[in-house]
Amino acid sequence: MSSVAFVINQGLVRDRRALVRRCRAAAEGEGFQATIAETGSVEDGLRAVREAVAAGARLVFAAGGDGTVRACAQVLEGTGVPLAIVPLGTANLVARALGVPDRIGPALRVGFRGRDRLIDLACVEDPGGVVFVAMAGIGLDAAVVRAARGDGKRRLGWVAYLAAGARHLGWGEREFSVRLDDETVVCRRARCVVVGNVGLLPGGFRLLPEAWVDDGWLDVGILAPSGGLGWVGVAGRVLLRSRRQDRSLERFRARRVEIKVGEELPRQIDGEVVAAGRTLTVSVRPGGLRVRQPG
Repeated sequence: MSSVAFVINQGLVRDRRALVRRCRAAAEGEGFQATIAETGSVEDGLRAVREAVAAGARLVFAAGGDGTVRACAQVLEGTGVPLAIVPLGTANLVARALGVPDRIGPALRVGFRGRDRLIDLACVEDPGGVVFVAMAGIGLDAAVVRAARGDGKRRLGWVAYLAAGARHLGWGEREFSVRLDDETVVCRRARCVVVGNVGLLPGGFRLLPEAWVDDGWLDVGILAPSGGLGWVGVAGRVLLRSRRQDRSLERFRARRVEIKVGEELPRQIDGEVVAAGRTLTVSVRPGGLRVRQPG
């Protein structure tokens, strides 16, 4: 009998026993033997996936948010073992990009019966060779992620990001240098720079409309709105999925991006805050991960 591993972020589950029963029942119904790994941190998730793959798992489910997906992807890269998603987080950007349903039952069915797709991964060279699937950033966006975590996200869902963003509208501009593919260097005073493999924001809004998970590119957004009208303009372009460029929001594409700034700023990777720093260097890894999506 084939083995399937469920990596469950226990901090996002209200009824742990009920979810485990559903996972086991779904696996049994599809002819799989289920292994359950309940995790409380990224490190726990990494360890659980490594153990599952070493034990011969033919399929891995990430039951959690984008951080859980990222931990699973880090281990599954290049193995050929498919990753399925049961979205339990606040943003669920990867699941949204793949069209995975947001209800547990349909998401389990997609995991077992959906079709495989090879998607790109992004590698953060600094800090630490971390792989991500959705988006990383330095500056304002990371400050918003930091402010929104915890009880706010549990109570408000993705609206917690809007509330945190409203509290940070006065975040000042810094001097950023952005090197694209070791060729073009773009220098801007901006509030943040983001690098996306997925172009979505929490709530499903598309910040980077040309970003697709299997196009072999990274999409870069430089945000520098000035005052309230500037933010209104950015919001309008995001809502309308406009590709128009101006100083408030510029977009670029590259296969490797090196961001530098003159002071330590907050940084985030797939919605997880990492140590503050002055750099963020990201490269794309085309076709690095096999995922399950609706057929």
